[in-house]
Amino acid sequence: MYSLLLAIIYVAFVSLGLPDSLVGAGWPVMHEDLGVPVAFAGFITMIIAVGTIVSSLGSERLTRRFGAGLVTAVSVGLTAAALVGFSFSGSFVALCLWAVPYGLGAGAVDAALNNYVALHYAARHMNWLHSFWGLGASISPFIMSYALTSGLDWTGGYLVVGATQAVLTVALIAALPLWGKVNQTHPHHDDDGEPGTGHRAHVPLRQALRIPGVTLVISAFFAYCALESTAILWASTYLVTGRGVDVATAAAFASLFLLGITTGRFLAGFLADRVGDRLLIRGGFLVVALGALMIALPLPTDVLALAGLVVAGLGCAPVYPAIIHSTPANFGRRSSQAVIGIQMAAAYTGSTLAPPLFGVLSTWIGPWVFPFFLAVLAALGLVMSERLNRLVARRDRAALSAA
Repeated sequence: MYSLLLAIIYVAFVSLGLPDSLVGAGWPVMHEDLGVPVAFAGFITMIIAVGTIVSSLGSERLTRRFGAGLVTAVSVGLTAAALVGFSFSGSFVALCLWAVPYGLGAGAVDAALNNYVALHYAARHMNWLHSFWGLGASISPFIMSYALTSGLDWTGGYLVVGATQAVLTVALIAALPLWGKVNQTHPHHDDDGEPGTGHRAHVPLRQALRIPGVTLVISAFFAYCALESTAILWASTYLVTGRGVDVATAAAFASLFLLGITTGRFLAGFLADRVGDRLLIRGGFLVVALGALMIALPLPTDVLALAGLVVAGLGCAPVYPAIIHSTPANFGRRSSQAVIGIQMAAAYTGSTLAPPLFGVLSTWIGPWVFPFFLAVLAALGLVMSERLNRLVARRDRAALSAA
């Protein structure tokens, strides 16, 4: 049962990544069919982001009441319905309307699954699961490409992914009894060390925000996700406009940033249980800073800058899973779902705000600021996570002294 549910969760993480690249992959054709400017893609992604933030902040209450299994199944069902709705949309307004359930479903399932895995599975699985998310995000552009070249059009690409999500929803509903059985076999323990009942008291948002260290972890998470989303969106443009790299080479190496994240998370899974979350976070931010330095060096060759993107991707790899997995240990199991919901909201906020902010900065200052922007975010994430480590260490020492 334990392994079967884990396998289903792995598939769910692939499914989580599948829709994330569809808008970007299909938009060059979609905006022409819908008769809207290219820039209107930002409205869709903004609506999705707002939905994910709202549902992430409400995930603790939903998961406490209905359980992680049911929240996951319903949330995936929402995204499936939204994607199928996208496939039948003949106007931009319809896309915006369907983006609402898409965002609400994506945020809730992300927070619920991440907390469940953090509570019940080892750190290696958190890294491998997020590697599978990268696999899903990498597959969806190929699905859209096939749909566009085979005559299915962009609507067919959304329909294929929506149907896949619908099948997964059925599988998740069928697997609902497994969640309770795994909880009984591998019960989590509350902060006092006693087995949890599964009916923990609700932790309001204000109360969660007042937990010592929460503002530090959401700052670190905001910085990481801002860094990742900025690199994904702007790396290719920086290489072309800032360093004169040809378009094809720039596109290839920009995609290697994502490949570095996916591969790095797979490799980190073999080290996570022995190395620990704190060292993975610290090392990840430091490697990102090294990659940013390689990109920034004003050398006559572009080889080091291109390699720096891959290094930065490898550095990014373990940070997200390790921050999530360390949440129950840092803030207690009773509060972990609420804190992870807040972290997800901070993540989506960073991913939404940082890329346009960099766009403004690069217009005012120049594209050369790209590696320095990444370095500042890496430094912020490192400082906030190290401050959290010291706070948790002091708390643990005080608890030992009191005992």
